[in-house]
Amino acid sequence: MTITHVKLVSVPVSDQDRARDFYVDVLGFDLVFDNPMGPGGRWVQVAPKGSATALTLVTWFPTMAPGSLKGLVLETDDLDGDVVRLRERGVTFANDGIQDAPWGRYVTFDDPDGNGIVLQSTRV
Repeated sequence: MTITHVKLVSVPVSDQDRARDFYVDVLGFDLVFDNPMGPGGRWVQVAPKGSATALTLVTWFPTMAPGSLKGLVLETDDLDGDVVRLRERGVTFANDGIQDAPWGRYVTFDDPDGNGIVLQSTRV
């Protein structure tokens, strides 16, 4: 096998503009591409700064309903600070915020379509 990394994860959304704004303006991702793709289609790709893996915000897969992605895990070096910044940007967290686990700490929240996100800080 010569697989080297995960390139893209498709995130099903109902409104690419709203999703792009959330991932870029709220989560701080870079906008990698926002280009036309075929008749009436659009390729919107975002990624954390410096990441080898990006997200594509998709509306064209009938088997991927907006909000159906659960368990997208994002790693941070500053969970406490990121939670403060995200709250300031209107994000609400499940379970009253930061949770402790044997492997580290995490919070969960949803994007505007209800896709489930875990923001975690893993103990090393």
